[in-house]
Amino acid sequence: MSALQAIDLRGLRTHLDWAAATPRTETPLWSREQLAGRLCELSSISGAALLTSAFRLVLDAQMEEEPAAWIAAGPDTFFVPDAVESGVDLDALVVIRVPDAQSAGRAADRLLRSGAFGLIVMDLNFNPTISVPLQTRLAQQARTHDAALLCLTSKARSAPSLGSMVSLRGQTSCRRLEVDRFRYRIEILKDRLHGPSWSHTEVCRGPDGLH
Repeated sequence: MSALQAIDLRGLRTHLDWAAATPRTETPLWSREQLAGRLCELSSISGAALLTSAFRLVLDAQMEEEPAAWIAAGPDTFFVPDAVESGVDLDALVVIRVPDAQSAGRAADRLLRSGAFGLIVMDLNFNPTISVPLQTRLAQQARTHDAALLCLTSKARSAPSLGSMVSLRGQTSCRRLEVDRFRYRIEILKDRLHGPSWSHTEVCRGPDGLH
């Protein structure tokens, strides 16, 4: 076993020991506060309610006066007018664009190490490949600084998660109720703190591009 592998395994053991020792709350919620200290993944097919769910956490962070950052891996990012209409204060949101998922992970690592951010969203799109050593560092830094780190990926619920360091994984779906109303649902597929038997549902106005 190489020295690097040994470090990775020690980091994984520390992460799993922390997760097992952390007390469960009675009612798990989709909120920045409850995802704080964790590396999380949120997935969808064709972007169904993915950005809506992520901006729900950005709003949480801004209401708590916690700085938030959005890291976009690749050429595309969120539609700015839709983000504004959802209530997000763009002047208070740090936006970083990088070429790929590994670069997004390195950027998130630097932000987490600063201890200045309560929420970091990594929009990884269709190629969410982040090395195990980097995932280990990200999970450790999120825990150390009590920051929520959310990775957005485009995949089916049957596809594997980013890796073993992911503490929570959810899958989004949405159903249109009216012309400008839809109900989105986050089904929790994995949750080391509460178990995967819960979901979050919300009815929202659906501007073009946000869902």
